[in-house]
Amino acid sequence: MKTFSQFILEAYDPEVQGRSQIRTQGQGGRVGAERKKTEPEKRRTKAVGGGKTAPAKDYKPRKDIGSQKPRSTREQQPTRERGSAALSAKEAQKKAYLERKAKERGAKTKTAKELLAKKTTKAVDPKYKAQKASGLTHNEREQTRRKGERKLRDLVLQSTGKKKESELKHAITTKEIARRKKAANK
Repeated sequence: MKTFSQFILEAYDPEVQGRSQIRTQGQGGRVGAERKKTEPEKRRTKAVGGGKTAPAKDYKPRKDIGSQKPRSTREQQPTRERGSAALSAKEAQKKAYLERKAKERGAKTKTAKELLAKKTTKAVDPKYKAQKASGLTHNEREQTRRKGERKLRDLVLQSTGKKKESELKHAITTKEIARRKKAANK
């Protein structure tokens, strides 16, 4: 049998503490251990330009680190007081009566088997392939879009014989659309 002083010495022994189930607070005030992904585990990629992608380096720590989430945010709370969900005897009788009458009229009512059946999710087409990432940065995509707009504008001006986009009935480039909106708001 151990004395209290022996027990305390053992309890605070670093070697025993290392094996214990009780965990100290993690780095940054975390409740549990940090589970940061290593480079090969990272799945999120980011466009680096020139049609290439690389693993995203901007994994930021969550803002709610160190705070315990209240139970009310994790699970749905009851809306009525306990026991009020069950029907009273009169209400149950009325419900059964209405169901019998509906059955007599020939209205389709769900059977127990239908009520307990699992909901099926829509199957995804086996031929579906997710769109490949272009690898272009936001600026590169904008550049390509503007280039296309200019080309289209030039073709329209050439076919109509006009000199400026402002002479056209419908604006083509985003720059002209913005200019027309601004002029309309004045």
